Amino acid sequence: MTENAATATRTADLLVDIFREVLGLPDLTEDTDFYEAGGDSLTAFQITGHLEQVIGAEVPVSLVFAYPTPRDLAEVVDTDYGRA
Repeated sequence: MTENAATATRTADLLVDIFREVLGLPDLTEDTDFYEAGGDSLTAFQITGHLEQVIGAEVPVSLVFAYPTPRDLAEVVDTDYGRA
């Protein structure tokens, strides 16, 4: 596994945990769609708030809407914020 792939996996795992907590869905996976899981604007703000605490950077809530799965959002976070 390349370093970039490993980082994306770690970030995706982090986001799965955050999505699970915020949405109250313990079986949520990397490919679970935010909207289909019952997400709304309040939960999107909660997700970005948790993520910001971990990575130390402000993450626009619009990213949750544009990249609604933990896997897709992880790729953007890694690219835009250099999560390690």
